[in-house]
Amino acid sequence: MSAGSVAQAAEILLVEDSETQALQLRHMLETNGFNVSWRSTAEAALDSLNEKLPDLVIADYHLPGMNGDELTRQMRLNVRTRAIPVIMLTEARERTVERQGLESGADAYISKSAEQELIVLRIKALLRRRSSPIGDSREERQSPSFGTFRRACVLIVDDSPTHRTYLQNLLAHEGYAVTPASEPAEALRLVRRLDATWDCILVNLLSPSFDGVELCRQLNLYRGLAPLPGTDAPTFAIVGLGNEEGGDILSRAFAAGVDDIVPSSVEADVMRVRIRALVRRKLMQDENWRIEAELRERELALAKARAEAASAEALANANRELAEANDLLKGTQAQLVQAAKMASLGELVAGIAHEINNPLAFIQAHQGTVERLLTEIAAKLPPEAGLERQVQKSRDRVGAMKLGLARIQELVLNLRRFSRLDEGDFQTVNVPESIETVLALLGHKLGTRIDVRRHYNAVPDLYCSPALLNQVVMNIVGNAADAIKGTGGIDIETESDETTYTIKISDTGPGIPGELRERIFEPFFTTKPVGSGTGLGLAIAYSVVQAHKGSIAVDKGPQGGARFTITIPRHIVS
Repeated sequence: MSAGSVAQAAEILLVEDSETQALQLRHMLETNGFNVSWRSTAEAALDSLNEKLPDLVIADYHLPGMNGDELTRQMRLNVRTRAIPVIMLTEARERTVERQGLESGADAYISKSAEQELIVLRIKALLRRRSSPIGDSREERQSPSFGTFRRACVLIVDDSPTHRTYLQNLLAHEGYAVTPASEPAEALRLVRRLDATWDCILVNLLSPSFDGVELCRQLNLYRGLAPLPGTDAPTFAIVGLGNEEGGDILSRAFAAGVDDIVPSSVEADVMRVRIRALVRRKLMQDENWRIEAELRERELALAKARAEAASAEALANANRELAEANDLLKGTQAQLVQAAKMASLGELVAGIAHEINNPLAFIQAHQGTVERLLTEIAAKLPPEAGLERQVQKSRDRVGAMKLGLARIQELVLNLRRFSRLDEGDFQTVNVPESIETVLALLGHKLGTRIDVRRHYNAVPDLYCSPALLNQVVMNIVGNAADAIKGTGGIDIETESDETTYTIKISDTGPGIPGELRERIFEPFFTTKPVGSGTGLGLAIAYSVVQAHKGSIAVDKGPQGGARFTITIPRHIVS
């Protein structure tokens, strides 16, 4: 068959009492790729629905016992079967038969004499309207969350064998499971059985051998009581068979708990309709109660699952917060260690600078004396002594010594500026002078291969912590020098307005990839090879800038490298 996989895998239940017509229909359907199972009566079809649900039901309207329209009604009463499409087949041409079939819940009405192609097309159209694929739909239908299909159970209590047989045959054609009882004791015994599932009980109110009204009263009392703790109370309907015009018995019967009274002499069709309405309402109530109970169970399970999910989410949040706090603690600890190292280094540098400064002053004083004496000696030497060359060479060496001593003196001064012990306090700092100090200390990294270009456009003085320039500028310039391979350049630019002070440091190195720019300020994150960096320089720089209520950002520089922009308020409120 050229149809899709949906039609090829479809299971069809055929309900047809004529074996000849059933064989013809089955052959036609199986030829078109459908899997067909056959039942000759509606009652047998209802029983088969408890085993395996088909994808579609094709039912003859005229069946022995229960007709096809009642079969459809029974299917529509159950949540498990109400969504299965039903096609009604008949040879009748009366519009009333078609109307009855469709009003019962059938999805399509097709004459048996219709073309096979039309029947197949109608079947495919109904199968296409299913909400889910066959495999999923079958699994869903077979799920234990749906109630199994159950035929309505009716108990007839009448002392007349003829009338009991008449009622039993009449209701059996409606598809009910009918049980007769001849007297109240037998009826009460059947009702009180633990496995009893009665839907309707018919009681002959005019029976000469027992009090029908009293039996209705006892049945009404019983259906309000649960047979065992933890079980549901029975909810069957009570129908009295009597005379609607007998005023006294009517009032007593309704007072005893009867749900409806049907005249014994009423026509069969009226009897079926009246009882059908009661049974259908009872079955619908049972199904609704089952669905409501299942929904409550699902709501409780959902609430429990949500509570467990909320608990798991809270635990995950707590773990995440602990991890963040641990990372912050590690970063703070590393910064404290670095600060302690810087403080110790500052004290060490200050001590060394002081110790170097004293002998330096001594040497400088003696160098001046030696230089002055050499000048006097050169003036007093006679020309014929031949010592002018040696004296001039000594004077040149002393001059070179003077230049070296001046460089040592400048380096000691820069070391003393960098190692100020009050660098944690805010004070007025000369920015160009501080930057020059940092560049002097980084001279060994910069050398002659890196050209440092200054653009001091801002006001010279800034109220800040000296650490902003000592550590932040040194770390950024040092990283730029490390990043530049071979020759290159570093631009340092300052700008200021009435509210902010900005320092921009850009280089000609390879730059920082965009995906790493958000991480370079994290503690211990470094792009340098293992052993070449700790990953703390920029993290400390970030913390120092944050302490100034400012910001630090990195982007691509004008010459392709990295550009760091440091922006802080010009006036910091302590």
